[in-house]
Amino acid sequence: MSPNLFSVIIPTYNREEFLKKAVDSVLAQTYGGFELIIIDDGSMDGTKNLISSYNDKRIVYRYQDNKGVSRARNHGLSLTQNEHIVFLDSDDWWDINKLKVADEYINNFPDIKIFHTNEIWFSGGNLLSQKPKHKKPTGHVYKNALPLCCISISTVVIHRSVFDEVGTFDEDLEACEDYDFWLRATNKFEVKLIEAPLTLKDGGRPDQLSFKIWGLDRFRIKALQKMIDSGKLDPENNIITRNELAKKCLIFAQGSEKHGKSEEGAYYRGLAAKYSVKND
Repeated sequence: MSPNLFSVIIPTYNREEFLKKAVDSVLAQTYGGFELIIIDDGSMDGTKNLISSYNDKRIVYRYQDNKGVSRARNHGLSLTQNEHIVFLDSDDWWDINKLKVADEYINNFPDIKIFHTNEIWFSGGNLLSQKPKHKKPTGHVYKNALPLCCISISTVVIHRSVFDEVGTFDEDLEACEDYDFWLRATNKFEVKLIEAPLTLKDGGRPDQLSFKIWGLDRFRIKALQKMIDSGKLDPENNIITRNELAKKCLIFAQGSEKHGKSEEGAYYRGLAAKYSVKND
């Protein structure tokens, strides 16, 4: 059996402080069959100098004007040479056996195109416990992908054919681009969970998108609209997607009205009515 080869993509923007830990965790992998593509999304710190300090031919560094994480990931995808795509956010890092275990799972489950791992969370260096709703799903997980992003991008291994089938990351979404992608991907493909916690992340910082952008459900609602309008959902998934959209719209409308944004509230109430199952 020929070895599985991986293309690792790290998008980064002004993350010099964290990037070295992410890069070092890739270069330290016990499995050596990979290339590392770093897409610098317009950083104004010392990111370029940091990457220049590495003398490793497996690293490909590209700079682009600041266009957002979706453009950065898609740029990285366009440069990949290998069949298995692996993402790592620049403030996360991996266990040294991440790719080795992924290789074993790919060989043991050749029909699976998407794998993801468990993860360990920290906040300010302190270990965080995960809630039941954060339990990682396995199998046909579309229904799990509707309430929230159930697959962490830094945990995944994706066969490149998945992108050929469902497309890449939506560059028009300011946030929740991963939620949007997982809706499209899990509607088509089965997912296999690697039980080991091979991804580590330290969150809860003000530089992260979840802190910088208000009203993230706006983007999740757009993603749900796209799924419904695509015509690619079977009857069961169409119904549960419409129900989730209506739920999110009504919650967002209530929040808008509470803050005196009556027009915005009316818009989302209208959207909920438009996509209501009873209108089919």
